[in-house]
Amino acid sequence: MPRWFRSRTARAVACALLCSVSQTVSAQPEKKQPENKAGAPTKGVSFINDVAPILKENCFACHDAKKKSGKYDMTTYEKIRAGGVNGDPVVPGKPDLSEFHELLVTAEQRRMPPRDKGEAVPKDKTAVIAQWIKEGAKLDAGLDPKADLVKELRVRWAPPVPPKVYPFATIVNAVAFTPDNKQLVVGGHHELTVWDIATGKLTKRIYTRAERAYGLAFLPDGKLAVAGGRPGQEGDVRVYNIDAKGKVEDGVTILDGVNDKAVLLKHLFDVEDSVLCLAVTPDGKTLAAGGCDRAVRVFDLSEGLDKAKLVQTVENHADWVLGCALSADGKFLLTAGRDKTAKVWDVKGKESVVTFPEHQNIVYGVAVKADGSAGFSVGADKQLRTWKPNGEGKQVKNAGGHGDDVFKIVANPKQPLLATSSADKTVRLWNMETLAAGKSLAGLGDYVYTVAFSPDGELVVGGSYDGGVAVWKVKDGALVKAFNASPGLATKEPEPKKK
Repeated sequence: MPRWFRSRTARAVACALLCSVSQTVSAQPEKKQPENKAGAPTKGVSFINDVAPILKENCFACHDAKKKSGKYDMTTYEKIRAGGVNGDPVVPGKPDLSEFHELLVTAEQRRMPPRDKGEAVPKDKTAVIAQWIKEGAKLDAGLDPKADLVKELRVRWAPPVPPKVYPFATIVNAVAFTPDNKQLVVGGHHELTVWDIATGKLTKRIYTRAERAYGLAFLPDGKLAVAGGRPGQEGDVRVYNIDAKGKVEDGVTILDGVNDKAVLLKHLFDVEDSVLCLAVTPDGKTLAAGGCDRAVRVFDLSEGLDKAKLVQTVENHADWVLGCALSADGKFLLTAGRDKTAKVWDVKGKESVVTFPEHQNIVYGVAVKADGSAGFSVGADKQLRTWKPNGEGKQVKNAGGHGDDVFKIVANPKQPLLATSSADKTVRLWNMETLAAGKSLAGLGDYVYTVAFSPDGELVVGGSYDGGVAVWKVKDGALVKAFNASPGLATKEPEPKKK
């Protein structure tokens, strides 16, 4: 996966997931075995715990089930031992005679990974592989030789505990008001944080498996659906009870959303890369989520979380799905893609209805009028566009106002208003019927990736790249509260203006 950083299109909601790698805070240290002088563990090398992670990091990009460079698929133990065009590359007990090891350490041109693909595998890691071969190149007891190693590694991975004090500002990719309009849930680093709007104080931390949250949506019963993931590793949608009981530390309630079943209520699905967007109908009966695998999964929740059903998987885009929205009746699914289009899918009819290509650049976000009569989209062309989500999907109107890429768009639940967030560091309000630009809301100091309205429609919030969160009144644009949503982060107080 390419690592976009802070380029014009890169710092959108989707690319923030890639930036997060460089922003990662401390993780749990790995347990190390005693080593010999060569740097390899002296005994008991585990294939799945010690060898497979090295292969995933250095080999799978070229030797997966799709590419099979050299006709060699390395994604299962069985296929590793079957080898490529030259057969089994491992001679158990003899690493010096094993091509599997020799290609990693050779100084010749044929080294793996290829010189034009990256650096050589570090010596301490090739020593681990050599030791594994010396010990017989065995597979761990109980592990199926046919098991997909990517999935097996994902299952065994344990998320780190979020730091009590953040050394870096968290990127705010997702934010949502609680149903009572009094608090905000913000995506953090392997956690969700809850903040009191009136005081700007942290009240709750919910630990999560996902490194980043990219979509938040409350269900009618107050439970919180979250889309997120770890860049290039995994993505998921899980549902939490953020009102569960937890331990209290320094006045902040801590909830374990990884292991506590009273907190983590449902794991809907997981995939091999981040899930970037989430939408739920007002009645909570339909949920849709899409992401880096180009697919949007639609779930029927009408019989409750315990009986949630995946009713269809929509693959309507040629690239990442960056945004999604559902009409109030759940009939239409609108999606935004990195393939420079917005699309409409008929959920009931299970067919594509419209492709809207007018942005001619990355489309980051979509919204839909409650009755499904109008679709809205925003993107890297800095434009807000409205179009008919049926028929030929022709554009009705477009409007400019932002000075840079527009990352997200949401509809007010009570008024005919839209809100957009942009790389120009502002949130802007719009008349849904005419696209007349309303107030431009300032107060954030970096790219504003996410925006949300309160359930009563009276407040709007934006979240930015540098951890900033700001809440404004919809009526007059007055700033209600601004704070940094990075727990414990030391921030400088603004200097008083000179008279």
